Amino acid sequence: MQIKKLITGVTLLLLIVGVPLYIFNHETDQTNLAEDAVTTEKTPSIKKHEQKPSPKLFIHKEQQVTKHFYQSRHITAIGDSLTQGVGDETKQGGYVGALEQIMTQANTEASFDNFGVRGNRSDQLLKRLQQDDMIASIKQADIVFITIGANDVMRVLKENITNLQMEAFEKARVDYEKRLHKILTNIRTVNADTKIYLLGFYNPFGQYFKDIKELKLIADNWNKTGKEIVTTYENSSFIPISDLFSNTDENLFAEDNFHPNQVGYERIAERIFEVLKNEQERG
Repeated sequence: MQIKKLITGVTLLLLIVGVPLYIFNHETDQTNLAEDAVTTEKTPSIKKHEQKPSPKLFIHKEQQVTKHFYQSRHITAIGDSLTQGVGDETKQGGYVGALEQIMTQANTEASFDNFGVRGNRSDQLLKRLQQDDMIASIKQADIVFITIGANDVMRVLKENITNLQMEAFEKARVDYEKRLHKILTNIRTVNADTKIYLLGFYNPFGQYFKDIKELKLIADNWNKTGKEIVTTYENSSFIPISDLFSNTDENLFAEDNFHPNQVGYERIAERIFEVLKNEQERG
């Protein structure tokens, strides 16, 4: 592994682009007290998105539909900053807000609850699933979207920045696998019929360090784990997004060079919409 290059590159990027504000604001395992403060605090008020005029049409022409393919759906989105919509300069709710506008334009009635919390790891999301407001929303949900795992990876980077080894990421991946099973099981216990979608995540360092293959390998391995796990649960699917950010010349990143910008979130929402539409057409 190109350890020296990886350490130097990641360290410089964390310092230059301001990623520490994202990574460490909710890294609260310095003490048990700090951990409890994050995981037991009341979940921020559910964000029910207002209908706002979109600055651009989200749906590509080939995606437009004229019939209702989902009606009166309740959608619960849980997870980390990708669900919260951090980086969306329009403040319209990231991929959740973009998806709501797409579905509205597709003549689809849907209500959304957004439980995204910046910096959340899988252990923190697992604890938040015990909170009453999240349970109540999942009970009503026809669809549950999840984004989780990226901060688990970033935690390994933070704690091992001077001695990065693949073994540390593999050990953390095994722990993530166990917690993801518990997250999915808990959702199924609350609502046996809801459709669950786990969204993958992208390599945020790929735009700067394309020659460090280990970074892509880590993201790919964790996405593979998520896909393998979620597809073992009935009525559950994995939606990949890493290719959206690696195979394009578009600028899809926010000013922090880490989170998606509005266009990046639009691309995620379009991918989700495409999956929903294709599943509906298959019956």
